[in-house]
Amino acid sequence: MVYAHTPAEGSTEWHMLDEHILNVAAMSRDFAAAFGAEDLAYWLGIWHDLGKCNPAFQDYLKRCVTEPEHRGHGPDHKAAGAKYAQKHMEPLSLLVQGHHGGLKSPTEYKNWLAEKEKEHGSAIDIALDAARALLPALDPPLPLPLPSTMRTNRHAAEFFLRMLFSTLVDADFLDTEYHFNKNKTALRGSGVTLAELWERLEQQQRQFSGQDQRVVTRARHAIYEACLAAASLPPGWFRLTVPTGGGKTRSGMAFALRHALEHQLQRIIVAVPFISITEQTADTYRAIFGAGDDDAPVVLEHHSSAQQTRGEHDEFTPGQQWARLAAENWDAPIVVTTTVQLFQSMFACGTSPCRKLHRLAKSVIILDEAQALPPHLLKPILDGLTQLTTHYGATVVLSTATQPAFEAIPLFQQVQGREIVPEPKQWFDALRRVAYDWRTQQTLSWGEIADLLWAEQQVLAIVNTKKDALALLDALNDPQALHLSTLLCGAHRRTVIAEVKRRLVAGEPCRLVSTQVVEAGVDLDFPCVVRALGPLDGVIQAAGRCNREGRLDRGRVLIVRPAEGSTPKGAYRVGVGITESLLGAGALDVDDPAIPARYFRKLFETVETDREGIQKLRAQLNYSDVAKQFRMIDDDTEDVIVFYGSEAEQKAVQGAINTLCHNPALARGILRRLRPYMVSLRTREATRYRQRGLIGELLPDALPSVGIWQGKYDPLRGVSGNDLDLEQLVV
Repeated sequence: MVYAHTPAEGSTEWHMLDEHILNVAAMSRDFAAAFGAEDLAYWLGIWHDLGKCNPAFQDYLKRCVTEPEHRGHGPDHKAAGAKYAQKHMEPLSLLVQGHHGGLKSPTEYKNWLAEKEKEHGSAIDIALDAARALLPALDPPLPLPLPSTMRTNRHAAEFFLRMLFSTLVDADFLDTEYHFNKNKTALRGSGVTLAELWERLEQQQRQFSGQDQRVVTRARHAIYEACLAAASLPPGWFRLTVPTGGGKTRSGMAFALRHALEHQLQRIIVAVPFISITEQTADTYRAIFGAGDDDAPVVLEHHSSAQQTRGEHDEFTPGQQWARLAAENWDAPIVVTTTVQLFQSMFACGTSPCRKLHRLAKSVIILDEAQALPPHLLKPILDGLTQLTTHYGATVVLSTATQPAFEAIPLFQQVQGREIVPEPKQWFDALRRVAYDWRTQQTLSWGEIADLLWAEQQVLAIVNTKKDALALLDALNDPQALHLSTLLCGAHRRTVIAEVKRRLVAGEPCRLVSTQVVEAGVDLDFPCVVRALGPLDGVIQAAGRCNREGRLDRGRVLIVRPAEGSTPKGAYRVGVGITESLLGAGALDVDDPAIPARYFRKLFETVETDREGIQKLRAQLNYSDVAKQFRMIDDDTEDVIVFYGSEAEQKAVQGAINTLCHNPALARGILRRLRPYMVSLRTREATRYRQRGLIGELLPDALPSVGIWQGKYDPLRGVSGNDLDLEQLVV
């Protein structure tokens, strides 16, 4: 008997190695069918665990049962399979080595294998001899087919190996899970089909059509119908250019569902730039499709703040457990996530983030607020997306009111992004809901800007930095003012947004001072917005929070130049300069889509769109360094838990901390529950403030990146302190 894994707790049934290998091979083959790599995936599965045939590894497994206190990593079980894969197709050996521990570079792999052969060469040969006895068919009957892209394009080869790796590690995880916990396996998947979801959307849409003759409503209906008409077009790149308030969340989903049904695609992935929009978007889709029940969950919301309301183990409902399991590999009909989660996974090297990648094949990927993609990573991002549309049957939709002119980037010039809504300018003209007032010829003090806010009953002010937001709050001196920025934890921001919406509907005074965190997609509707001069796309997005529902003839957007204002470095500051150059001596008609296109062309011609040299690393198959260099957020960050909210909320936070300190094994579930009460800090600054006693450690040995904020947390300003450089401290 040759084993893959020890018995599950409470069982005497061992996991047989031949069954595990054949199951993983079959499952990998099925996953890879979406992109025509069945044979390669199958043999990768056959070879991945051959090293477990080593008698020393079998002895280790038996000791794990008889002497559980001596459990450890055990003898290496990857070298034998890696060496066997290398005999048939050298790049596949990287994937076998990486199926535990993650993908490395070819140089790291060769050094690792040389070391293993030097130390354990005889053990590798013994394992392979035993493997031949266990599984006679270890060799493909014919030479394995090498995709043409592997021969002609290094970046395509790099991405293909990622996708193949994903099929292996997901299959390996799933078969191992089935052995150890069959109940978890039963909770995976969704009983709802895309066809059923389309019926729900269509049924609800009929309730809206013709019910309201406002210009906004008529435009939303026409845009919705245009999305349905475009759904029959072949998969590939699309642009959904719709003015803010034009209903692109619903219409984009209508396109995605019809398009998926027309072309037998498998799921819809919606990626947005900020967690606040993720929550809002997921709630919108749940309102359309239903929240789903324990038997047929629908929408997977996957991001760092996605909450579970209970503890770590059996007290989860089946629906909550489905969400946790589906987040691991995106086995859901609709996934709502962040662009950080999507692209960090796409360029990761670890097994956990990589296992979901094969789900991108034959999917519709909607990039909401696409203009917010980080310019310094655009080349690798656009190349990865182009690989998906060219070789993996995916469709990518760039959905935004301010379409980025990606064609200014040489890599993207040959890609034809088809407009889903024909002649989008007509809808920008029809939905002109605001009048822009460019007061940028002279600078204004914070006091003068505060006077502008006092002149309005309901007004949103958006500034460029957290420092500026606090300065304007001080100048405003309004005890009823509200504030939004990353100085606030997620629970605090949600409370503020809810209060803003309540006041706006009730007609009460509402003055909100915010950073750009409110701009992209947050569903607010102010009669007046004051925006500090910033990048043009930011100005346009700010206007999207003004007269959003078209209840006024025209809302008012004032663009001002703060005398004491500051501007973030990098592409943001470049964007401000380009906006100023476009302004010249006059105003801009930013409702004309040609103006943002001009802005983005200048931006992408000015900034470095592969600042970290990731494309070069990808061409070298240097997966480990790609993962290190691909950072959607420039700075290293760590989280601190803050005490916010009612007495009961703060008591619950303290109770969770106390439980965690007494039972670190529950860390995963408790930290997920605490996530809404965390603020992200720049690591280099947090280190200094930790030395000053402002950050206490939470399980310092096990979780050094999570602390407890022991400084001030203000009910208006969030993380606070007169002697703190909050602009540098808080991300």
